[in-house]
Amino acid sequence: MLKQIKGLHHVTSMAADAQTNNSFFTHTLGLRRVKKTVNFDAPDTYHLYYGDEIGTPGTVMTYFPFAQIPRGRRGTGEVGETQFAVAPEALAYWKERLEKAGVGGVSETELFGEKHLRLQGPDGDGFSLVGVAGDKRAPFAGGPVPASEGVHGFRGVTLRLQDEGATGELLKFMNYEVVDKQGAVTRYAVPGGNGADIVDVETLPDADRARQGAGSVHHVAFAVDNKAAQAEVRKALMDTGYQVTPQIDRDYFWAIYFRAPGGVLFEIATNEPGFARDEDTAHLGEALKLPQQHAHLRAEIERILPPLKD
Repeated sequence: MLKQIKGLHHVTSMAADAQTNNSFFTHTLGLRRVKKTVNFDAPDTYHLYYGDEIGTPGTVMTYFPFAQIPRGRRGTGEVGETQFAVAPEALAYWKERLEKAGVGGVSETELFGEKHLRLQGPDGDGFSLVGVAGDKRAPFAGGPVPASEGVHGFRGVTLRLQDEGATGELLKFMNYEVVDKQGAVTRYAVPGGNGADIVDVETLPDADRARQGAGSVHHVAFAVDNKAAQAEVRKALMDTGYQVTPQIDRDYFWAIYFRAPGGVLFEIATNEPGFARDEDTAHLGEALKLPQQHAHLRAEIERILPPLKD
């Protein structure tokens, strides 16, 4: 069992418009943009990171805004919903706020004894705000949402799969335990995790496969402390038969990737060095930061990328 994994690190999705995406997360949800950089493989595309004040692992939602990308199709083999934790008493505030902002898909439901406020992002992204008592993670206090009502970070994610079996076994190997089952949904959790430590698996055997596009999650990343722990996880996964990438430097963390049996792309990311490695905490997410291999292209990249209004 991979005891090194304590929960989620980040979730990365795709969007059709950078400004719309930025406004939704910073103005509507009140998260902080903690990094403005570019896609390592497509430097003419932003990679935007949103989270708490410093981008603590387990709070960070990231996006590739590919201009004019078609909207994704919901289905199996994907992360169907990303769950954010808020105080239970904040849900009424959020319902009023989201409805006033014209956010789509706002509805109330309950799962495993927790109240959920479901909503859609600008590209039809599936989100829910979950009332979680006692979450000690501090919401970002410098945005338009009061800290008392703010997002603490992720609660977890919901995987939509045609069959739970092999992915469930992988999650158990990754330090998750089955804690409950409700209808077609099985809840997995990391004991003593980082707060972003829930994975719900919804089994939909007759549903069509998802097609990625705007509003789709590209990958979900799980957190380990450092490169040494990541190397241990990589070896254990490969010994189990998974095809895992080498350790890749993503500037703010090291990453390895592999495909889970149900089709979802998993990443294992390090908690270090963090987002303050190239700009101080007071100014996170303000300047455009480029990976070293693209630094010589700055003038061209800045000409191509649309300016973002904060």
